Amino acid sequence: MDDFVNEVNRIWETTDPIGLATYVLWKLNFIHPFINGNGRTARAACYFVLCVANGGALPGDEILPTLLKKNRHDLVRCLQAADASLATGKLDLNDLHSLISTLLKEQIDNATPTHT
Repeated sequence: MDDFVNEVNRIWETTDPIGLATYVLWKLNFIHPFINGNGRTARAACYFVLCVANGGALPGDEILPTLLKKNRHDLVRCLQAADASLATGKLDLNDLHSLISTLLKEQIDNATPTHT
């Protein structure tokens, strides 16, 4: 976990926020550091990265962690594809990145407008 946190800190400034969030989601699931709650923690950490990179909470009534849980089948498929890509010697997070991008767009597009 120390290496993981150090790696995230090292690539924070040079990686696009969705790419970084994608990596965090995959890596926490790959490391599987807890007896229970790995999925919840990974989804929360992924979203936290996006919010911090944005400078605050992202708009949306149904947030990314919830959308990822609702789309668990696709999430698991993307995580398994990323794991399988390790056999080639090059981690491929493209499917997972695409899923996160799609669901994040859904979150933002379905946000209840605020009136000022």
